[in-house]
Amino acid sequence: MTRRRLGFWQWFAVVLVKPVMLVWTRRTWRGMEYLRRDGGVIIVPNHISHADPLVAAHFVYDSGRWPQFLGKASVFRVPLVGWILHRCRQIPVERGTVDAVRSLDALVAALAEGGAVVIYPEGTITREPELWPMKGKTGAARLALATGAPVVPVAMWGPERIFDPRRSRLNPRPRIPVTVVAGPPVDLSRWAGATPTKAVLEEMTDTIMLRLRDLLAEIRGGTAPPLWERPARPGDERRPEAAA
Repeated sequence: MTRRRLGFWQWFAVVLVKPVMLVWTRRTWRGMEYLRRDGGVIIVPNHISHADPLVAAHFVYDSGRWPQFLGKASVFRVPLVGWILHRCRQIPVERGTVDAVRSLDALVAALAEGGAVVIYPEGTITREPELWPMKGKTGAARLALATGAPVVPVAMWGPERIFDPRRSRLNPRPRIPVTVVAGPPVDLSRWAGATPTKAVLEEMTDTIMLRLRDLLAEIRGGTAPPLWERPARPGDERRPEAAA
């Protein structure tokens, strides 16, 4: 598997992090077969806690793939930290600058090399009060359209018990139950070869987010709410909520 070809610093990260996660969490993993494939894959998890990147990385690694997360480019410029991140094959992303195009090129290159790229389509921890997915950003859709790589949704529930973003509270107790479920690749075939217009990217993103939301509903039970955006502040131009 891909992880057998890891370098020293990647193995160092595994030795450092995985024993902690084995003690800290009691895991239910499902759907790993959707990641056990050759070639590049775009993994889109829901984002519910500052702890869920560790849980997602553990899940992807246990599936036999090496997770490549996107990180703010400024972090990669921190002495030593950035050096280690580069050697662990993480991907710097420039936001809101002309260098953002280079970030897309780096992602395309990672997928061309058969990488497992992890993108949080919401862009940040969900602001939905009950931690359901909110309306996503178009980065994952843009990358899928540019590369044709499969987009695999990964729903997780439990990392919010490790670190609750609503209370900014860390829970250090061991064996916290976490559930992570990967689903089959999202069917985006209707947009194959389409021009990446705003409308096309938003339609693809909504399709990805709805599949991710429904996958999470299977874990949590009950009925998931529609995707939504935080209401505009008083005096701002009011934005319509996303209903699906």
